[in-house]
Amino acid sequence: MSEGVLGPQLILASSSPRRRELLAVVGVEPTIRAADVDENPRPNERPLDLVRRLAVEKARTDFRPGELRLAADTVVIHQGQAFGKPDDDEDAARMLRLLSGETHQVASGVALFDVDSDRLESVVVTTDVVFSNLSEDEIATYVGSTETRGKAGAYAIQGRAALFVTEIRGSYSNVVGLPLAQTYQLFGRLGFDLRSFGS
Repeated sequence: MSEGVLGPQLILASSSPRRRELLAVVGVEPTIRAADVDENPRPNERPLDLVRRLAVEKARTDFRPGELRLAADTVVIHQGQAFGKPDDDEDAARMLRLLSGETHQVASGVALFDVDSDRLESVVVTTDVVFSNLSEDEIATYVGSTETRGKAGAYAIQGRAALFVTEIRGSYSNVVGLPLAQTYQLFGRLGFDLRSFGS
């Protein structure tokens, strides 16, 4: 919160530098304390249900009094299949081949948990992303850049993969990892102003 204003401490329950950077863009500087949860999908769990469940679990993990916990989870969805972070470079190349020349969805679940009042709000946001046709050379060069590592769907739209994205329908910040407008609205639903958590 701003100096002189009493309120909860904002915790970002994520180690993602992209989410931290997105919040910094709008002047928000949370305390970082990543939540450790099992991110594997349950049997027959749909991707949209998965990201909401994981966001809620992360928000409700390792909480302490006086905290407002923000958590998110993002997956890439292609033809109903969820792509999380690639296991290795070969897996990254496989994902990129499937996304090449196709439209896919990026889905983020976002949860905000007010510990002291035991109130939680969550939302799922989807964005359509269209990729150009990628050559094997483009895929190999991109995978070799190591930018694919640790990224859902094996790409970073804010990085070199911007060269491959021909169209976006929906929230750009969602594709990066945190839909800012919808996150701002979540804070309002719990009676908080995201802007007040700046320096």
